[in-house]
Amino acid sequence: MSRNDRGSEGSKPRKKSKVLRSFVRVLAAFLGFAVGFTLYWFYIFGGTFVSVPVVSREDYSTVDITDSGSTTGGDVSSSWEDGGHTRLFYDPSHPIIEVKQKDPDIENILVFGIDARSTDDYECRTDSIMILSVNKRDDSLKLISLMRDTGVYLGDTKDTLGSRLNKLNSAYHFGGVGMMINTINVTFGLDIQRFVMFDFGSASSIIDLCGGVDIDVKPEELSHANRYLDQMYELDGNTSPHIMKGGVQTLDGHQAVAWTRIRYLDSDFVRASRQRTVATALMKKVNSMSYAGKLQLLNDSAGVFETNMQSVDIMRVALNCFDCLDNLEEKRIPEDGLFEVQNDPWMMKIDFATQEQRLNDYIWGE
Repeated sequence: MSRNDRGSEGSKPRKKSKVLRSFVRVLAAFLGFAVGFTLYWFYIFGGTFVSVPVVSREDYSTVDITDSGSTTGGDVSSSWEDGGHTRLFYDPSHPIIEVKQKDPDIENILVFGIDARSTDDYECRTDSIMILSVNKRDDSLKLISLMRDTGVYLGDTKDTLGSRLNKLNSAYHFGGVGMMINTINVTFGLDIQRFVMFDFGSASSIIDLCGGVDIDVKPEELSHANRYLDQMYELDGNTSPHIMKGGVQTLDGHQAVAWTRIRYLDSDFVRASRQRTVATALMKKVNSMSYAGKLQLLNDSAGVFETNMQSVDIMRVALNCFDCLDNLEEKRIPEDGLFEVQNDPWMMKIDFATQEQRLNDYIWGE
């Protein structure tokens, strides 16, 4: 064997060693970034997470009935005008009842807004109720409005349902977030365990952090939206100007929320449609942001809304939603033909069995 041959063979271990060291450095850098990014997420949303107990049906019967209470993850000591927001209403006697996820690829999350008038007005009614259904099997996203005037029997389990119909938006008022989620799950056969809650101020803040949303405002909606805008000014002292013309335009947070609150121009069905329109526009606006812009938004929105999702869940759901935005569908419950109107008190009395089956088919497939 020649000297050159021996030298060539001797260099191979050194080359392999260099390659191995380079690989280790890259791997270490990647792991460092991943750990740092994860810690960053936990730091950001430490003020947003709210711990709400989830108990099994068996354990529910042993839960002690205590005085109503609430917990919060954000700033409730300040007024809306100073950047505070309304705390979550959680009644310890109505924990979220555990429901097994029906399909590991389909997750249903409750997103709701409350009709609060200050940061202290937490035992209130819900103003908007939507289910965000994320389907990773076919990369689809469903945004489902539950009409707040739907007549339901309130309760945590089928055995504890009341005997008198109440409007769905009163479930939160009577039993907090636990009773609201439990009532929805029992009534419609769903598997909701996670939620996100907004008040008027936090919803408008999120929209402002995104630079507003593009909405097609009809001329006949102007006076109604501006009237609600004036009401919001009395609540939090915002300086949003009146909407002066119809057509597609960028609305700031208060303008957009005021537009969604329009009710007496048409119907509550159209009102719910406006809420879905703003929610969809907001998701698309966030998705259009740069990576740095999304990180800045996450940083700025910490503590603005209330949720029982941990940081890793928020990140997972957000990424899944962005992947599904091109396949977004909307629906309203109850559907046409599946309810009749009761005038005194006014509510929609639904065909429970048929509506439950149709909603389940829509979410999970027939």
